[in-house]
Amino acid sequence: MELQRVPAGPDDDGWAPEACALPTAERPLRVAEFDALFAEEVTAVRPAGTGRVRMELRPEPRAAARAAELAARETGCCSFFTFTLVATGGALALEISAGDRRTAVLDALAARAARMAAP
Repeated sequence: MELQRVPAGPDDDGWAPEACALPTAERPLRVAEFDALFAEEVTAVRPAGTGRVRMELRPEPRAAARAAELAARETGCCSFFTFTLVATGGALALEISAGDRRTAVLDALAARAARMAAP
């Protein structure tokens, strides 16, 4: 899989906040990994309540493994994120929350995912 950078949009402000512990030099690669997940596995992005977003994923084991692995690494540098992988009734989703103080980060992430989601 080749990772490609997607041009930033006006909704991307705050995507990599100062609270992120990932070294600055590694951030573009992490963004590219999320971009690839959004473009290849996410089929829909919906609000899931206050401070939460739900990303519908292709209901395949590969998508689940890919989302879980990326989520686990992301919480290592951005501990304010909470990721929940939900598999039920043949559907698969990644629910993300970021706490009240990080809603702008979550909004930027959700907007980027919605813009790139696979049809």
